[in-house]
Amino acid sequence: MVAVDTNVVVRLLTRDDPGQASLAMALFGSEEIWVSKTVFLETEWVLRSVYGLPGDRTVAVLRGLAGLANVWVEDATAVHRALDWAAVGLEFADALHLASRGESRKFVSLDERFVKRAKRVGVSGMALLGA
Repeated sequence: MVAVDTNVVVRLLTRDDPGQASLAMALFGSEEIWVSKTVFLETEWVLRSVYGLPGDRTVAVLRGLAGLANVWVEDATAVHRALDWAAVGLEFADALHLASRGESRKFVSLDERFVKRAKRVGVSGMALLGA
């Protein structure tokens, strides 16, 4: 199994550099691939911020990556839950933080918009710190 960096994933998904995209495609075509949660997090940011992909398209692209037969995702349950929440209005980074909270009964934030959005999509245990 081979773990990949964000730049490998971005080249695979965007194919904006033909030489590097070819290397990434060859790797993904010949190896079992490990993608960490942090690579998903950074890839989402790059696709949205640098390449201007809208949120729904970014979620679809990341779902496609996670769904490849030879791709293993760190904490796949949390990543998929975060993608589900991102698809209905949470920012992916916030959703991944929330989905990675483990057995915590409560998740607190100072970001009122995040707390409101999370509650709106049905996330339990959300609280605004100090409220």
